[in-house]
Amino acid sequence: MGKILLLEDEESVNRGISFTLEKEGFEICSCGCLQEAMHRFDAFAPELLICDVTLPDGSGLDMVRYARKRSDVYTICLTALDSEIDQVMGYESGADDYITKPFSLSVLTLKVRAFFTRKENGPRALIGSGELKIDTAAMKVWKNGEEISLTRNEWRLLNLFISNPGQVISKDRMLERLFDTDDHFVDENTAAVNIRRLREKIGDEAKNPRYIRNIRGLGYLWEETCTPV
Repeated sequence: MGKILLLEDEESVNRGISFTLEKEGFEICSCGCLQEAMHRFDAFAPELLICDVTLPDGSGLDMVRYARKRSDVYTICLTALDSEIDQVMGYESGADDYITKPFSLSVLTLKVRAFFTRKENGPRALIGSGELKIDTAAMKVWKNGEEISLTRNEWRLLNLFISNPGQVISKDRMLERLFDTDDHFVDENTAAVNIRRLREKIGDEAKNPRYIRNIRGLGYLWEETCTPV
């Protein structure tokens, strides 16, 4: 049904998660430390990573970054830390979701099921966000019914934002995942220029943003909700 790499050092928690998800039909690769998870990641090729943040041999965020450099694996972080800055750090590392301990196994199971259901059904084609309608398959954008012309990099940037609404996207992630896909060197200024141009085209004011908000020192996030239309 789906391959999940679980990184959790608390044996009882690890067993509970593994048992519950295996009963649901998922294939689980269970690891108790950072080095073991890194060693087994490539060979197992998981579709989903469930990762504890506090580990005996390092930080789970290092695992998130390690995985993010190798694939688009969806990542759920587990942690006893619940402050806003801890969550931002998780998202900045590339995490897709965040669950604070203690948590309900039923909630985790629902999140896992939801991910694999979305994956099986394929990506949403039409997304509505504020005054924008975005066709992710055709790579087209309209504002109040009028089509907006975007460059390739502007489209990549927009697509990253609407795929992660409400999540902080670091400048490093933008550079690594968007602008360097053709092995061309791009500096931070290029990312900033593309953000400015995208803002201009969608009518987003930097001083009073509706869509793209600058999180000083961390990156940017998409403020508006994104829903299928």
